[in-house]
Amino acid sequence: MQHGNESALSVAVTTSPALGDSLLLMTVARNLQLGGRTVTVFSQQMHALRAWFPGIDIQPALHEAEADAMLRPFDTVIQLHADRPVPSFAQRHPHAIVLEHLFRARSTEALAGRLAQFCRESLHLSHAQTNNGLAAPAGLIHRKHRLRVAIHPTASTPDKRWLAQRFVRLALRLKARGFEPHFVVTDEERGAWEHVQKHGIGLPRLGTLDNVAAFIVESGWFIGNDSGIGHLASCLQVPTLSLFMRRGIARTWRPGWGAGKVLVGGAWLPTGRLKERCWKYALSVRQVLRAFDQLQREVA
Repeated sequence: MQHGNESALSVAVTTSPALGDSLLLMTVARNLQLGGRTVTVFSQQMHALRAWFPGIDIQPALHEAEADAMLRPFDTVIQLHADRPVPSFAQRHPHAIVLEHLFRARSTEALAGRLAQFCRESLHLSHAQTNNGLAAPAGLIHRKHRLRVAIHPTASTPDKRWLAQRFVRLALRLKARGFEPHFVVTDEERGAWEHVQKHGIGLPRLGTLDNVAAFIVESGWFIGNDSGIGHLASCLQVPTLSLFMRRGIARTWRPGWGAGKVLVGGAWLPTGRLKERCWKYALSVRQVLRAFDQLQREVA
């Protein structure tokens, strides 16, 4: 950050299209704003949730063609990845900060905590916390439906997805215990999951990210793959069980806000390649239920 009249500094924060990345970078944006900086966030996903971030200026995502002109007026610009959403980011502005080193570092801390620590140590924001400012709009009641379990069975890439039929078996086991399982999927993914409704499993038609957030904040529990929706549930302080393929990935990218547990499939497999290919077969429904029982005990 430039020094001098620090309270007058204007900062642009640009987030990748990934929901989890965007929610994580909002931690930096909020801490900067609480530290007296003037912050503008450019983000497709956060713009969809702008009603959930009162008091912060959130604009639609930047297009590469306009990025230089849009970022030039800011004293400092911050991005998580060097190459997205704005390629060659570090070369585009005299005070560009790329935070890639934070998720590449060997650390036991979740990335949300690493970002807060970066704010304290490198941006001199002594009171920085992991809280990213996400707040449910009026009218929504936190964990209103205590027995509702929001289940997110998809993820950005197939290697991160536990087996679909095991998610269904998990939902049926939860239903038998008196819970109300609902699968949270996009409208585009819906066709592949409509069959679950004949088992009495919910499949709400949510559409927008705003509606997804509203559904999750009123749910009692969340279970899902390594995905941005898991970060969203964690931000909303809904107890979260996240299924990961590798321990190292889970250490960095696990949701780092509310009560939560992480379950790594096939941690005993000998190589990284085998873990990535076989974790979803190695992880049983019984193991996931046992972890969910532990989460319930911890929350109680």
